[in-house]
Amino acid sequence: MTESIVDRRDFGGHFYEIDTERDRLDFAVIHDFLANCSHWARGISPKKLHRAIEHSLNFGLYCDNAQVGFARVVTDEATFAYLTDVFVVAAERNNGLGQWLVETIMAHPRLQQLRRWLLVTRDAKTLYQRCGFAEPHPGLTYLELFVPAP
Repeated sequence: MTESIVDRRDFGGHFYEIDTERDRLDFAVIHDFLANCSHWARGISPKKLHRAIEHSLNFGLYCDNAQVGFARVVTDEATFAYLTDVFVVAAERNNGLGQWLVETIMAHPRLQQLRRWLLVTRDAKTLYQRCGFAEPHPGLTYLELFVPAP
């Protein structure tokens, strides 16, 4: 197994692989999903997405070498990680791939010993809860500065 390959599994007779090799990412698949299918990154420009990928730890999910999922982590690799842009294409959903992707990311050697992981979700709360995420501690207040069209 090369260093970039994080995990391999057989799901129902199909060979799946998660890896961190940036050159293997199918940018067209990622951009199409995020720009056209996601609610959180709809309309993102190719230039902005390239920059985001360049400055993140990226995880590609592949079925028989075709990209079927993606996630990226923005992190200092010491104390903090922000999990974002997580998706599995519609044809591959509902068979545990999303949970496997998130669990594999959280087990990555470069992301161990972090004090805090954050993410934002509108409709996948139960998926992330199965992976250990929870509502913020009652004593904490999370704030944001949201700029919809910078």
